[in-house]
Amino acid sequence: GVRVGRGRVAVRMVAAPAKVDTETSPMTLTRFMIEEAMKNVDLEHLQDMQNLMASIQLACKKIASLVARAGITDLTGMQDGGGSVNVQGEEQKKLDVLSNEVLKNALRFSGKMGVIASEEEDEPVVVDEVYSGNYVAVFDPLDGSSNIDAAVATGTIFGIFDEGDVGCLAEDHDPSSMTDEEIKCLTGTLQPGSNLVAAGYCMYSSSTMMVFSTGNGVNGFTLDPQIGEFILTHPDMKIPPRGKIYSFNEANSIAWDPTLQKYVQALKDGTNKSGEKYSSRYIGSLVADVHRTILYGGVFGYPGDAKNPNGKLRLLYECAPMSFLVEQAGGAATTGKERVMEVQPNAVHQRLPLILGSKEDVEELVEMYKA
Repeated sequence: GVRVGRGRVAVRMVAAPAKVDTETSPMTLTRFMIEEAMKNVDLEHLQDMQNLMASIQLACKKIASLVARAGITDLTGMQDGGGSVNVQGEEQKKLDVLSNEVLKNALRFSGKMGVIASEEEDEPVVVDEVYSGNYVAVFDPLDGSSNIDAAVATGTIFGIFDEGDVGCLAEDHDPSSMTDEEIKCLTGTLQPGSNLVAAGYCMYSSSTMMVFSTGNGVNGFTLDPQIGEFILTHPDMKIPPRGKIYSFNEANSIAWDPTLQKYVQALKDGTNKSGEKYSSRYIGSLVADVHRTILYGGVFGYPGDAKNPNGKLRLLYECAPMSFLVEQAGGAATTGKERVMEVQPNAVHQRLPLILGSKEDVEELVEMYKA
């Protein structure tokens, strides 16, 4: 300091270092959200996202811990020894049910949620008034859980809608027999992906990663187990315009439509627009397959086929959030016939064909369908 007058010291301002040392001052997810909110004071949803992301990241840390210790703590295998089935008719694993409770409770107590819809819940849940807010959360608490017993990557997928922009009533409900609360609940939930204010996934693999977007690009955070915080490791993620990897379950190819069969064959033999022969990579865990596609480029698909004309993925909490992320990263997502983000849901657990990835790869398929 500089001495001034009798014994008094004037405080000298020290310039902030040009480059922040990530060891002593890592960019945590919490700090990232605070800074984003400060930069965009006019965007109310970013202020609210601070609370929501704090709740979601806590839930993901807890689920990551449960997944990592599943084999030790006897959490692998089926709920109730088998026979417990969710609304889609899928047998529930112990971890599906536990992960659902963890995420639902974390979101409920954020004070920002009005409605919560999950793959593991038959109907959307209205949050108690004490904790109620203005957002709708849709999520798949543990995607790829059939891979848990083999210790393959799994993940949590989430999407956040603003409750204000309500869609149409589901066709399979009779409005005359529904309570006001149920109607509010359902209309808030059935919104197209274009209404999402945020979406993301948390992947539980060799490391735990949180990848999300609030509509201004995609950022990836890796959980540092030493300090228990998500650290920014993949800022402003961009998917390459074209890749060299295709990712489909080819066991179903005999039941695909001829256009898709022709498209995949062209990727294999190099007669596609890039003139390159593609490699095949398919994990069978949506979060892991989409994560690889965002990083390396290429195309991922779970299309409709003769047996399942609408594919198997759910529009609200799988297709829409993943399409939002891929588009934010500069890619594209289609059903083959239309942009996924524009599809208006008519049921909470509605299924939809999904093909997403590098823009040029996806556009090549869309052009073939139009021809």
